[in-house]
Amino acid sequence: MDTVTISSKYQIVIPRRIREQFNLKPGQKIAFIPYKGTLRVVVVPPVEEARGMLKGISQEGLREEEDEER
Repeated sequence: MDTVTISSKYQIVIPRRIREQFNLKPGQKIAFIPYKGTLRVVVVPPVEEARGMLKGISQEGLREEEDEER
């Protein structure tokens, strides 16, 4: 288990082993998610990776045929 120390400026350094394991690069986004008394760190994938992920999904029944009159 890797541990880090929070600096006086509330910064941390991600250990080299973790950076290499998850192929983390400078400028990449990560999210901190509080969960049941713990703190989860999640790598946020770039938007470009989402391109095409919904290809072929049916849009049937997602919207009424006619929009409501406003």
